[in-house]
Amino acid sequence: MLSCALDAKESQYIVITDILGAFLHVDMEGIVHMKLKGDFAEIFVNLHQSHTRTTYCIFERKADVVCAIKKALIGTLQAALLFWKLLSNKLQEWGFKIN
Repeated sequence: MLSCALDAKESQYIVITDILGAFLHVDMEGIVHMKLKGDFAEIFVNLHQSHTRTTYCIFERKADVVCAIKKALIGTLQAALLFWKLLSNKLQEWGFKIN
């Protein structure tokens, strides 16, 4: 509410938007591994059998897959920061100023 009051006092224009697939535009920094378990891991292996870098193990009829991810994944610690950096840099290139 305080932010809305300040924006109104300063005659600021506020826009809210949702960027579809926002995190798919951001590359992860460094190597980040993701572990898939159970049915999802089995589906992944069946769809991507040609991937040689994927580690696939079966323990007691449960599948685990460990893979490296290239794009930011919602829920990872880096994802929000990386997307914010990408978006703010792009907006500054277009002439917007940080206030």
